[in-house]
Amino acid sequence: MVGAPVDAQRQVVIDATLADPVCAAILDRAPQLGLGRWFLCAGAIYQNVWNALTGRPPGHGIKDYDVGYYDPDLSYGAEDEVISKAARLFSDLGADIEVRNQARVHLWFNAKFGTDRPAFRSVEDAVDAYAADAHKLALTRSAAGALSLYAPVGFEPVMSLTVAPCDGASDLAGFARKARRWKATWPELTVTLS
Repeated sequence: MVGAPVDAQRQVVIDATLADPVCAAILDRAPQLGLGRWFLCAGAIYQNVWNALTGRPPGHGIKDYDVGYYDPDLSYGAEDEVISKAARLFSDLGADIEVRNQARVHLWFNAKFGTDRPAFRSVEDAVDAYAADAHKLALTRSAAGALSLYAPVGFEPVMSLTVAPCDGASDLAGFARKARRWKATWPELTVTLS
């Protein structure tokens, strides 16, 4: 799929994500949470693409499913209410589904990684800040059912089965730990740590 037309690459991402029944259920149900802007993102997307490209079953190797949303209410209570509602909504899926307000990330991220990252202004800002270009994919569904794919750097990074940290990635040791797991799970990957 490297070098394939963008529309064909886009369809691979959508089809690979929807082939995972957990992803499909999240995308179908998440509009019921009443969030403003939200995405199913991170490994739920790029790892399912890797599965499709390497002939592995949907959901293979996925540890958790991330749903990021944006709410300017920075209170822990508001986020906890959404997390609790999501836990009930997705309780039958048998998967670890992490729902987080991206507006709150800077409240813990900077302390954890010793950075001075500004607050995200949108859920797209959060996806833009992912540690690797291959990870910068997110999918959402409107209340009317329309799918929308966010891919700020396109599809070539994920289609090439190549993963490298972006300039300025904050936690290179954590990236290296994850990269070892990715390489063990998808040996076809080319992983660069610098």
